[in-house]
Amino acid sequence: MERHNLTLGHSPDPDDAFMFYALAKGLIPTHGFQFQHILQDIQTLNERAMRGELDITAVSIHAYAYVSSHYALLPNGASMGDGYGPLVVAACQFSQEELLTKMIAVPGTMTSAFLALQLWLGRPARALRYVVAPFDQIFAAVRSGTADAGLIIHEGQLTYEREGLRVCADLGAWWAGQNEGLPLPLGGNVIHKRWAPDVRRQVAEVLGASIRYSLEHRAEAVEHAMQYGRGLGHDLADRFVGMYVNHWTLDYGERGREAIRRFLGRARQQGLIAREPELEFVPGSG
Repeated sequence: MERHNLTLGHSPDPDDAFMFYALAKGLIPTHGFQFQHILQDIQTLNERAMRGELDITAVSIHAYAYVSSHYALLPNGASMGDGYGPLVVAACQFSQEELLTKMIAVPGTMTSAFLALQLWLGRPARALRYVVAPFDQIFAAVRSGTADAGLIIHEGQLTYEREGLRVCADLGAWWAGQNEGLPLPLGGNVIHKRWAPDVRRQVAEVLGASIRYSLEHRAEAVEHAMQYGRGLGHDLADRFVGMYVNHWTLDYGERGREAIRRFLGRARQQGLIAREPELEFVPGSG
């Protein structure tokens, strides 16, 4: 059997650790594929995807608009906010109109959260006041007064109350209300188009098997994921994993594809992304 050595980039986060548990521990057959796991934050992975460096990588769906010419979207491994998503939080309740003039700490300009914020506010980045901070330093930026509000992703969506903050907007809930209940597409896995279509489908099957294994062996997979939980207790880690590793992650199907098409299409219509993305989806089972 021919062996393929593939680089696989993903974030050191509980949800990614959960979905790739079986793959990292050699608990499933890989059918001749050897995966080199590369753990880096999503901003770095987005940048590496821009340069086409990795064979397979997690990317923000926002960033996919800029790398779609040389990457195809895999049908599994996506993070979909099903009626929930990134939060805008602050020490006091700001209205949508008030936030147009407030300084907002954001976790990166290529994140899907930042694109969703622009769609919600109806303003491009150049018309907003914002400061970029690592996602795990957003709370500190708000506490220190560097920012009036923060755009929260990852486990901060579950821990903001500990910081004495309140929710001004849930962008996932807003998106669902505007789009017939479609999920908000936040992140996805992509594979470089230098690999032939049959290889792409085989890789999708292996990644799908890893996700399925974790969902079927949840307790042990959550235990593995907790080492990347940045202080989350077991219950919160389990809850966070459940938010972003579920049936959408296993195969997001036609509704997920439509969510991605609509998210990037709306952004393009409003001039929030600079080019028309060349969307290409690796076939899945959904």
